[in-house]
Amino acid sequence: MNEASQQNFAFSITTPIYYVNDLPHIGSAYTTMAADVLARFHRLRGEKVLLMTGTDEHGQKIQRIADELGRSPQLHCDQIVAGFQSLWHALNIHYDCFVRTTSPRHEAIVKEFFQRVWNRGDIYLGQQQGWYCVSCEEFKDERELLAEKRCPLHPNKVVEWRDEQNYFFRLSQYQLPLLTFYENHPEFIQPSYRRNEVIRFVRQGLQDFSVSRINLDWGFPIPNDPTHTIYVWFDALLNYITGSVASDQEPTIHHALNYGWPISLHLIGKDILRFHTVYWPAMLMSADMPLPGQIFVHGFLTKDGQKMSKSLGNTIDPVALVGRYGSDAIRYYFLKEIEFGKDGDFSESRFINILNADLANDLGNLLNRTIKMAIKYCDRRVPDFSPSRISDQHPLYSIAVNLGDQVSQAYTRLAFSQACESILTLIRAGNKYVDEQAPWSLYKQGEITKLYEVLYSVLESVRLAGYLLAPIIPTVSNAIYQQLGFKIDLNASASNLTTESQELPDFSIHGSWGVLRAGDELGEPYSVFPRLSDLTPIDSNPETGSIQ
Repeated sequence: MNEASQQNFAFSITTPIYYVNDLPHIGSAYTTMAADVLARFHRLRGEKVLLMTGTDEHGQKIQRIADELGRSPQLHCDQIVAGFQSLWHALNIHYDCFVRTTSPRHEAIVKEFFQRVWNRGDIYLGQQQGWYCVSCEEFKDERELLAEKRCPLHPNKVVEWRDEQNYFFRLSQYQLPLLTFYENHPEFIQPSYRRNEVIRFVRQGLQDFSVSRINLDWGFPIPNDPTHTIYVWFDALLNYITGSVASDQEPTIHHALNYGWPISLHLIGKDILRFHTVYWPAMLMSADMPLPGQIFVHGFLTKDGQKMSKSLGNTIDPVALVGRYGSDAIRYYFLKEIEFGKDGDFSESRFINILNADLANDLGNLLNRTIKMAIKYCDRRVPDFSPSRISDQHPLYSIAVNLGDQVSQAYTRLAFSQACESILTLIRAGNKYVDEQAPWSLYKQGEITKLYEVLYSVLESVRLAGYLLAPIIPTVSNAIYQQLGFKIDLNASASNLTTESQELPDFSIHGSWGVLRAGDELGEPYSVFPRLSDLTPIDSNPETGSIQ
């Protein structure tokens, strides 16, 4: 029977723990941006959230790379980890816990967990024979190998023959328990086609897997036999438990169960599917611990329709990308243009076109031109109009009235692209509405009441859109709120476990229509998102909406 767990968080989420063989790539950034968006969304709903990420720092590959570079493994890890943390900061990603598998806290959890599984009788000494890929840190079936015994995932690497004594985990004993769990918890692996893929794999039969290596110094020794080092994957998966312990508590499984475990959601890429959906739950069953709520698997990224690789010279440097275009642009493109869960492509020309169309033209220009008209016609204040007077058939209100619920459901399903499209529907309708109603003509004709209705409904639509986009583009959303006169920091929803003491714009209020108050002073208009073609601010004519 699983131990009881008292969950302290309404929502907890993890990224994969990233391997420090090299600096972070765009795939790592993609997963971490998605995790940050979900954490921000749940905090806006007033929930206490735990966002966990970190680095996987053990294994033969790290030891060899460090040797080649003439530095110690620990120094190598320290330098690469700094690169990850720097990029997360540049991308406006706020994590609550960063786990390093070389830390003493993690070592304590690994030893305790290993002992639990050992005591269960699920670890035994056996002989391992086969072709081993150091880059994958795993044995390969000979049928998988390419010509000249090259790894299919690392075709420039030749696998090595291994014949050694290792400790094994009795994964084969968990075939039926896993299948039963999948059946009883259909939401555990998402999207559903990944779940079906895992079930097919498990039904074919499971083989015990090695949990130790010999002749390897860079890792934790097995408590019962220090001549063996704990296999990097067994060690790395336990980071999720390490991060579930409060920083001021002793690192024990008991404290994890009474603070942050089990995790609500693991976000992973499809390349580590089996480790997280087969090995990991079986390990937790063996240790008599509750399983996480869900594992969501996203796809791979390509560039201009081609698989990215260093040999082709078409990799994307996320540091250079965010340095050139800014964090909101990167976050928006990857989460809006790629359906989360499927493979997606990056094209710089499409990237620029999408950002200019959606954020510079549609959203930014609508805000800029409407605020300028409010300054001109309403004495720099929110128009004197009550939202209760707007009819149900109003072209903007009819879209906005249920938009908060639609977007909330989309975020909850990790349908980020759908959330963005729903919000853009309101923004595009706002631009059309301004052009059709021609507020400048209403002013000249003396139709002041109608003028106020038009300007109020457009400004409120932009506010609502900015708020609902805040988890994805917090800097742009902050700029929108400031220009509308709010003294609210939407980035507060990313703060580190201290949201109870901060004034957050609650989703139940700000995610609905009618928040702007008549007579409130507006801020100074400026471009919230300059066009990427020249990165110069937009100067809009408030009466025509033309970009000059």
